[in-house]
Amino acid sequence: MDYEAFDFGQLEERIGYHFQDPTLLRTALTHSSFANEYHVKEIHHYERLEFLGDAILEYITSETLYEKYPELSEGALTKRRASLVCEYTLSQITRDLGYGDFVFLSKGERMTGGSDRPSILCDLFESVLGAIYLDGGLEPARKYVEQHLLTDLEHKTLFTDAKTILQEYAQREGKKVSYDLLEQSGPDHQKDYHVQVCVDEEKLAEGHAHSIKGAQMEAAHKAIRELGLC
Repeated sequence: MDYEAFDFGQLEERIGYHFQDPTLLRTALTHSSFANEYHVKEIHHYERLEFLGDAILEYITSETLYEKYPELSEGALTKRRASLVCEYTLSQITRDLGYGDFVFLSKGERMTGGSDRPSILCDLFESVLGAIYLDGGLEPARKYVEQHLLTDLEHKTLFTDAKTILQEYAQREGKKVSYDLLEQSGPDHQKDYHVQVCVDEEKLAEGHAHSIKGAQMEAAHKAIRELGLC
């Protein structure tokens, strides 16, 4: 991809926002590995935008949940927010939008599957949100979150309960749930874990995440969907 001349028009159509300053979107889609590989001062990566987007995302989701669920306690609201902004949920959204086709990665990162890695796809949701906020303000940032994340809330918030739902199902059936670590890779500061969940001896689903717990939750969520429990 031509870094300076790349046309993001197709992605802008998908996300529903057209940038006044396209360099913001370019930066939001530039991984640190790409910037480091080319050693060009003008190439900035997305980590600062991700930092900003993370804070904006927490504010918008908190406000939405506060207004939608007046009966819930602070603890219950926190749990629901965590399920919405988790790595699995955000990476699913950006994968469906095709962010992996537009992200700038080093050759090594791309060859090892970086364009489909949940941790990177999750980061991109937040970095693009930060870019939209800087380019157009809070309202288009809110629209982006509402359009792509804050739909089908009941289904999305099942994620943090998936392990409990699967465990309760297994107990009713007189079976046992087990999680097996299949593989771990990557540097210490950015490990990727690959986990498999089984009910008795039946393999149901696999999950990938930055933590073992996250990978287990993803696997459990896929399993309860496979079993028709949600």
